[in-house]
Amino acid sequence: MSRPLRVAVVGAGPAGIYTVDALVKSGARVSVDVFERMPAPFGLIRYGVAPDHPRIKGIVDALHRVMEKPGVRLFGNVDYGTDLKLEELRQFYDAVVFATGATADQPLDIPGVHLDGSHGAADFVSWYDGHPDVPRTWPLTARSVAVLGVGNVALDVARVLAKSAEEMLATEIPDNVHSGLAVNPVADVHVFGRRGPAQAKFTPLELRELDHSPTVEVIVDPADIEFDDASIAAIRSSKQVDMVVKTLQDWAIRDVGTRPCRLHLHFFHAPAEILGADGKVTGLRTERTELTGDGNVRGTGVFHDWDVQAVYRAVGYRSSHLADLPFDHVTATIPHNQGRVLDVDGGLVPGAYTAGWIKRGPIGLIGHTKGCSSETVASLLADAPTLRPAVQPDPDAVVTYLNARGIEFTTWWGWRNLDAYERALGAPYERERIKVVDRSEMLTASRLDLTIHSGQ
Repeated sequence: MSRPLRVAVVGAGPAGIYTVDALVKSGARVSVDVFERMPAPFGLIRYGVAPDHPRIKGIVDALHRVMEKPGVRLFGNVDYGTDLKLEELRQFYDAVVFATGATADQPLDIPGVHLDGSHGAADFVSWYDGHPDVPRTWPLTARSVAVLGVGNVALDVARVLAKSAEEMLATEIPDNVHSGLAVNPVADVHVFGRRGPAQAKFTPLELRELDHSPTVEVIVDPADIEFDDASIAAIRSSKQVDMVVKTLQDWAIRDVGTRPCRLHLHFFHAPAEILGADGKVTGLRTERTELTGDGNVRGTGVFHDWDVQAVYRAVGYRSSHLADLPFDHVTATIPHNQGRVLDVDGGLVPGAYTAGWIKRGPIGLIGHTKGCSSETVASLLADAPTLRPAVQPDPDAVVTYLNARGIEFTTWWGWRNLDAYERALGAPYERERIKVVDRSEMLTASRLDLTIHSGQ
């Protein structure tokens, strides 16, 4: 091919940008455009990671360097399926990689799940991370809440609920989130896992962070520290599991302190029913479980009712079906072979590829996405000689198309302007930034020339 390979990446989160990085580093002649439905890039980092995680948000620095490389462009505020579909993208690109992640909650099939006060964790995360497409308020009225799940998202939800608003003010949270947290009356947060400490899915760092707050007392019941043969084997074979277990053991044997909000970590409690009256949550019923020797658990028939007024379901994320693409509704992933999208008959969808959580499911940490993206890029580049060439490969063609459709897209330098705008909002208060929530304000700020730049 006499011109650079034209590739579109749908999704500007870590998976999408790692895909860009793998393409640029491959040595092939490539020109890459990244399409993102939000006006700002970074996906999960901006809208899925709790605001009091500056270390994880530091990944943004590496993603910045990728997006600033020659031959890479960002088209923000462009919604795949509405503004562009696969057939249209294939007019401008030789290949399209879908890396749209997973943003919906996995369903939990227990009675009472639809009661007022039963919340999906993804919705709460979107609120406290300032997602522009969700309501600006959140019903923080419960004095006692339950969080179902023992992954990192569950800990994020529990920690944000338990910490004081003043502690969170040091982060980038939007003003509306700080105002909401300031009136949060919660005194007890209960986190429930159906298996034992050795089967918990959170990382040691996430776990230890719970105990760093001067206002949050972390409590573990000594009766929940129990292991079977498989648990002991997991502890011996994994440094991460060993660190998690040791932390929980230390907390279980220490005296309970007097910090004002109590965060209880419960194991061997499977959610059985969300209790309610007059359509509202009034409690949670759990069944006590026991280990079966292989790391799994079975119910004991012993139930416990907990006095809570809200329940947050943090049992996993789920990807959504994309227009014109096959979708496995059981696994909530795009069927693929090493990143090559497959149709319902198992044949290849020409020029279509996938990476990240919509490819493999919402598993692994952010860094694990690099290998996933590299596999997809290897498949794409191997196929390059046989791909159907784009009809309009000129980089200006897609710009002309979007302008003709009246789509107000943002660019990488628009993001730099928005970034500078948010930092300017935070500066008078000695905060790194105050995140802008309103989409129209984000678009306006993207047009403001608050930073010196050249290029896109």
